[in-house]
Amino acid sequence: MVEKILIVDDMSVNRIMLKVKLKEACHDSIQAGDGESALRMARNEQPKLILLDMMLPDISGIEVCRRLRADPATSHIPIVIITASTDRARRLEALQAGADEFLTKPLNEMILLARIRSLLRACETEDELRLRAATCGEMGFAEAGGTFEMPDHLGLVAPDPATGMQWRAMLSPFFSGKIDLLTASDALAEADGQRVPDVYVLAADLSAAGSGLRLVSDLRSRVQSRHSAICLVLPDAVGEAAAMALDLGATDLLPLPLDPEETALRLKLHAARKKRADQLRRQVQDGLRLAVADPLTGLYNRRYALAHLERVAQRARETGRRYAVMVLDLDRFKTINDTFGHAAGDSVLETVAHRLRDNLRPSDLVARIGGEEFLVALPDTTLGTARIAAERLCRAVQADPVVLPDGQDVLVTISVGLALGNDDPQSGTETVRQLIERADEALFAAKTEGRNQVTISATAA
Repeated sequence: MVEKILIVDDMSVNRIMLKVKLKEACHDSIQAGDGESALRMARNEQPKLILLDMMLPDISGIEVCRRLRADPATSHIPIVIITASTDRARRLEALQAGADEFLTKPLNEMILLARIRSLLRACETEDELRLRAATCGEMGFAEAGGTFEMPDHLGLVAPDPATGMQWRAMLSPFFSGKIDLLTASDALAEADGQRVPDVYVLAADLSAAGSGLRLVSDLRSRVQSRHSAICLVLPDAVGEAAAMALDLGATDLLPLPLDPEETALRLKLHAARKKRADQLRRQVQDGLRLAVADPLTGLYNRRYALAHLERVAQRARETGRRYAVMVLDLDRFKTINDTFGHAAGDSVLETVAHRLRDNLRPSDLVARIGGEEFLVALPDTTLGTARIAAERLCRAVQADPVVLPDGQDVLVTISVGLALGNDDPQSGTETVRQLIERADEALFAAKTEGRNQVTISATAA
């Protein structure tokens, strides 16, 4: 599907001029001549961006903006309001209605196209995050986000301390969040556990001419700050340096002298957008974590364990080294559930999982692959070393009783079946699933022979 930009203007000549400018920049466009048509086309065509004239024959551009933001189907689309008016009150009203940008006629083509590129980049990132979060939700991996939200955090990097103090004093009556004065070095330093600003406001010229532009690029390249909004303060926000700043990664341009109310409003909008993207990233990360993790114990699940074990086996074949697989099972777990209840059973599983994880090497894998069944993979190991590790796990599990939620305690033991992989490197015919089956057969033997012990697969022994 070709991505389009929606041009909304009641003057056909204006629409044609914008269409030509966009065409030259390799953007396709669609057009609407009034507000109602714009709303309908935005909903049906899902353009990547909307260039919206303030004055329309039926409803105002600001009202169109409000309706677009109120509709879930169009609320995410970037909106640039274009007008011949220089009225400050109308500009504030447009930003309050949800406009991403407010440009006055006659349009500076360089700035217009740079703004479009910047907004499209941000939109593409958010669309991808939204898609991934939705996929996680459909797969049942999404978790509801918390309701608590940290106050907005602003970092000011001014050319000198006096200017920084002046900016903070100007913004404080209109910005309720935290405002920190930073040097360029402070902005680039590691966070050390401290919260990174949601929005940076940088002077274009710091220690030297153009140093603010370099700082924009540096902040975008750092993991800790690459997702923050970055606003560059320029004496002239319509020149070549302004366009370059947007292409280097600046989120917005703030012309001097700063209008405190408008600047604070812009900063709050950027902070809200950044937090929205952060929330989507958390949803995706949580979804990925849940896709490979057991929700009760926090261990890896069967899906991940099998994939990881395939990689361990492949590496063993390539290096000629051996690896081991254990299948572990809690002894008489059904009795625990029947006697103390399922909450007690869950507590036992969580405790055993922690004890297993704490008694293995960082390179070893432990996963929950069934109700009370666990799998352990030990890469680069010998039979003797694997047997010692298996016996250590048995001792660790039974060393102390498990304290149940009601205060009672219960003694828990495990049985272990052990199989050695790549035992005959020359053959290379045994699959991972066959190796697990051998370990499972050894586990059955351990259960049959009295439980709380390690049995080694006959082939490996």
